[in-house]
Amino acid sequence: MRGATRDGVMEAAGKIAAIVPPTPLISLQLNGHALWCKAEALQPIGAFKLRGAWHRLSALAPSDRAAGVVAFSSGNHAQGIAWAAQRLGMPALIVMPADAPAKKLAATRALGAEIVTYDRHLESREEIAARIATERGAVLVPSFDDPWVVEGQGSTGVEIAAQLAERGHPGPARIIIPCGGGGLAAGIALACPDAEIIVVEPEGWDDMARSLAAGQIVPVGPDAPHTACDALQTRQVAPITFDVLKARGARGVAVSEAEVETAIRFAFDQFRIVLEPGGAVALAAALAAKIPLGDGTVLVLSGGNIDAQAYARIIAKGAD
Repeated sequence: MRGATRDGVMEAAGKIAAIVPPTPLISLQLNGHALWCKAEALQPIGAFKLRGAWHRLSALAPSDRAAGVVAFSSGNHAQGIAWAAQRLGMPALIVMPADAPAKKLAATRALGAEIVTYDRHLESREEIAARIATERGAVLVPSFDDPWVVEGQGSTGVEIAAQLAERGHPGPARIIIPCGGGGLAAGIALACPDAEIIVVEPEGWDDMARSLAAGQIVPVGPDAPHTACDALQTRQVAPITFDVLKARGARGVAVSEAEVETAIRFAFDQFRIVLEPGGAVALAAALAAKIPLGDGTVLVLSGGNIDAQAYARIIAKGAD
């Protein structure tokens, strides 16, 4: 399989621009610094994942489209694949954890995808998806271990650079990015070669940060704590994303569950934007002063698919 390239990112950006408008780049003054927030939570599916899904599925040969695609996801990649498949007239089956947020399960079904659930603690989603794809003769589309997916996610960075230029600002100096498998971060790193890249993960699930620090891929331990950041529960990153981020000198930080909830409330109060826990970690790192806050720093708000009851509980805590 070919590797992800900056040329591929630029191609993907053109394809994405033809079907959806750019998401807003919102200014934020924080501790005396002029920051920007890229609101990917305002995508049609509520997350950035449609970018990689569209680039991947639209690149499939007509002969491959009849059998459709199989993917595995906690919900955002699932919706991206379902959204793209529906527009291309392809069947899609998604392997999703049985305890995925009800909102994500319902939204994926509403987009026409078939769902097979599994126990994330006892079963391997990769093995289940690979078996089904083989049985059906379908194309397997991983959520981050795929060059087209990485390139598609990188279109986020192309938009960021263009939006800053439109406002008369230089390119992004630093981009803070939520990280599960690293597809979004690796794609943005390719798109914005002069920006410092910092990835953010939940505490105990910060395998990309530890991998970058060690210089080799380090998996999440068997005793990883519970996290509400279901979108970022990747137990091991892939060489395709790790290698890009390592080559760029990226580093990572981890945030707590309390810091994530603070960020969700902040986004509601300041922007009137709904963020899911995994989509709020970059903002959480900034609010908790875990990253440098120079001018030209961009925070990616990557997703907003959260169950209403969970969101209400988090917002209500701010009134206590």
